[in-house]
Amino acid sequence: MGGCFSDLEGGKEGIGGEQARPTELNAPTNSGGGPNDAVDLFYRSRSLLPLFTQLELSLVGSNLRDRDITSKSDPMAVVFLKKSDGRLEEVGRTEVILNTLNPTWISKVTVTYQFEIVQPLIFHLYDVDTKYHHIPVKMLNLKDQDFLGESSCVLSEIVTKQSRSLTLNLHNKDGPGGSRNLGSLTVHAEESIASRSVVDVVFRCTNLDNKDLFSKSDPFLRISRIVESGGSVPICKTEVMDNNLNPIWKPLSLNMQQFGSKDNPLIIECFDFNSNGNHVLIGKLQKSVAQLEELYQERTGVNFVLTSNSGHEKVLKGQLFVDRFHEKEQFSFLDYISSGFELNFMVAVDFTASNKNPRQPDSLHYIDPSGRLNSYQRAIIEVGEVIQFYDTDKRFPAWGFGGRKPDGTVSHCFNLSGNETEFEVGGIEGIMTAYASALRNVSLSGPTLFGQVVDRAAQIAGHSLSYQENKYYVLLIITDGVLSDLQETKNALVKASDLPLSVLIVGVGDADFSQMEILDADNGNRLESSTGRMATRDIVQFVPMREVQRGEVSVVQALLEELPGQFLSYVRSRDIKPCNLPGAHASLSKSN
Repeated sequence: MGGCFSDLEGGKEGIGGEQARPTELNAPTNSGGGPNDAVDLFYRSRSLLPLFTQLELSLVGSNLRDRDITSKSDPMAVVFLKKSDGRLEEVGRTEVILNTLNPTWISKVTVTYQFEIVQPLIFHLYDVDTKYHHIPVKMLNLKDQDFLGESSCVLSEIVTKQSRSLTLNLHNKDGPGGSRNLGSLTVHAEESIASRSVVDVVFRCTNLDNKDLFSKSDPFLRISRIVESGGSVPICKTEVMDNNLNPIWKPLSLNMQQFGSKDNPLIIECFDFNSNGNHVLIGKLQKSVAQLEELYQERTGVNFVLTSNSGHEKVLKGQLFVDRFHEKEQFSFLDYISSGFELNFMVAVDFTASNKNPRQPDSLHYIDPSGRLNSYQRAIIEVGEVIQFYDTDKRFPAWGFGGRKPDGTVSHCFNLSGNETEFEVGGIEGIMTAYASALRNVSLSGPTLFGQVVDRAAQIAGHSLSYQENKYYVLLIITDGVLSDLQETKNALVKASDLPLSVLIVGVGDADFSQMEILDADNGNRLESSTGRMATRDIVQFVPMREVQRGEVSVVQALLEELPGQFLSYVRSRDIKPCNLPGAHASLSKSN
């Protein structure tokens, strides 16, 4: 990217030119704003995929400071991401635009949006001296340029706006508050998505070869995309069908980001599952998405082949059929959030006696005079500071459970505020204040029961549906103990799985949390109520605080990883579309 100049008038590209735009699939992990490798490892070890969305930031300046004597400034913008340790990491630079105080930069700055962390952005604007115009922008030493001003925001503040645009006032490096007007900067965010096209496919096989001695094969399909190098990249797989040579699998969703084009060849492999990980290949074939559509339309099957060690291909009796092929448009998490859908935060704190006397330093509820946060405080702050940006009024229901109130009764869902009629508090600070006050006024008791708290949260979520509100509720439960009402909690969660609600559970202390892993159905076993009803979707995510402390992954990132997916599973299952689109169904109560 050399130093080419534009001859167009006012606010045009000067130096640098447009940068390459990485897609979501090949986004670099070592660039500014890229995914945290430790977090990625944690997710993948649990067979989970976090929400990494590439956003392109467009920048427009207005009424900038003029630092040139005989002409106007030649502005360039630099975007930084503020890391958790306070360090600024450069994300990208725009080109230099010549002789203007109202620049509209052409080059986009790409950042990786991660729902599960707070991402502070810092914007610095510079007037690039004429003698440096021959140097590529990435090579410019910022100390040699005249500073025009800076501004900051959190990435979530941009994406929650319906316009996905935010205008910021510029100020000096010593902070806002000065009397001088340094102009403004408008930041607009767009998702870097090639297409929203999604294909739902139902696969069926017949006459598969049996690879087991004492039973039938346990088949599953793995679909891979062929890449330019000639290799292949797995993009999805079906569930395992036990003891079945003629399986019909649950629908698979393939999106354009996975397969690239309907004409790109895909490798479809059928394996016999073995618990030791040494799955046996039953057969494979190669078809594009377009060819799979033809199989569906013609109602014909295609034979698997198996290649011998000598390279000979044997055509097998086993065939693959496409029983369903449905192409549709699919909206992203950010489409819903920027169109006005909100995430409403609720918290419930464990007041059972196993936490130990809050006045003693060995208590999990001990409030350290030095200001060091206990595990409950950390969980509230870290989860709350992420979700608060998605909640406009920032009034949060806050409850306790397992505590003995001043009147002597033990309650399994009481208001932390101490006010019997007011269950909401103002902001994250309000939760912290109410929590500290409750520790002084409520005695620790027991047992550990979740059922009433989940039912109360579900009642609020259900109430919002009757008012056609575009809200999705997030209940954070922080606990140290073993559940005494596991089945009652399962019943409440199964009932709540039809509602716009997710439940996040943080386990603190050294108790046995195996029950929580049951509630968090990451193993694929959906929750079942005492009447035999199955949960319609997984709404629980659990993480033990101690597990996260030993690694590099924060509790928030581990806890919030599934939340966007749970939100999307709710709106998509009900065919709810973002509010600001023509013909969209703007209510969370829309049903199939």
